[in-house]
Amino acid sequence: MTILVTGATGRVGRHVVEQLVKRGAAVRVLTRDPAKASFPAGVEVVRGDLLDLEALRSAFAGVRTLFLLNAVTGDEFTQAIITLNVARESGVDRVVYLSVFNADRAVNVPHFAVKSGAERMLQQMGFGATILRPSYFIDNEVMIKDVVLKHSVYPVPIGGKGVAMVDARDIAEVAAIELIRRDQAPGELPVETINLVGPDTLTGADVAAIWSDVLDRPVAYGGDDPSGFEQNMAAFMPKWMAYEMRLMAERYVSDGMIPEPGDVERLTGLLGRPLHSYRDFAATVARSHTEA
Repeated sequence: MTILVTGATGRVGRHVVEQLVKRGAAVRVLTRDPAKASFPAGVEVVRGDLLDLEALRSAFAGVRTLFLLNAVTGDEFTQAIITLNVARESGVDRVVYLSVFNADRAVNVPHFAVKSGAERMLQQMGFGATILRPSYFIDNEVMIKDVVLKHSVYPVPIGGKGVAMVDARDIAEVAAIELIRRDQAPGELPVETINLVGPDTLTGADVAAIWSDVLDRPVAYGGDDPSGFEQNMAAFMPKWMAYEMRLMAERYVSDGMIPEPGDVERLTGLLGRPLHSYRDFAATVARSHTEA
């Protein structure tokens, strides 16, 4: 049957669509502005968003499997609640949900608390679901690469416990595998949670050392104090969101994002290949900088 993908134009969602199409799935996307979106041939597009009830009901027609990704916004929880209720009313019973690593523990971070609530909804409303819990995205580092390149400082306060950063391509491919597995299953499968992590658990000092190596010059770690990080984020996002990023960084410092035993092996088994690494990302940035 058709698989509905939300968040299809973002860093993860666009890769999910590509992976599903590559695997021969029938795909429908819900997007606010189809004119600004570019999807592979054959992808069906519905205009709307997660608070547009008519669009949601139209998007869910003939669908039993949903990829639910909703962005960090002030009304993120409302979006999740409405979408899951309309999905259930429409006969959707199979969901792959993009949550976040340690969603049930970092409850003072707004989008972690939201995703923990959505996870509980999936379980209590009787969906068959795969809950994907990604660590910090390697792809987020495009926001700070200029600081590294121009000032030789790695500015994200990720602390000394370690964070196993994950590549969006790995997240998307696991999501596509799970969507197809659930969609093709003869019956509803039980709820399952998968931690999505990178191959290496890195501290702030470790990341600075990687940058030093690929750039062939010293790069310092900016330290664990999140106040400067919040101020930098506030320059290009709403202040409430920058504060939320600070709260998240404080969790990196206090708890880290450390894989459970077997997480990396499980992912490489699912994908049939190694995971993308932070060093690969940094080396690509360094090469581009050198060639520019």
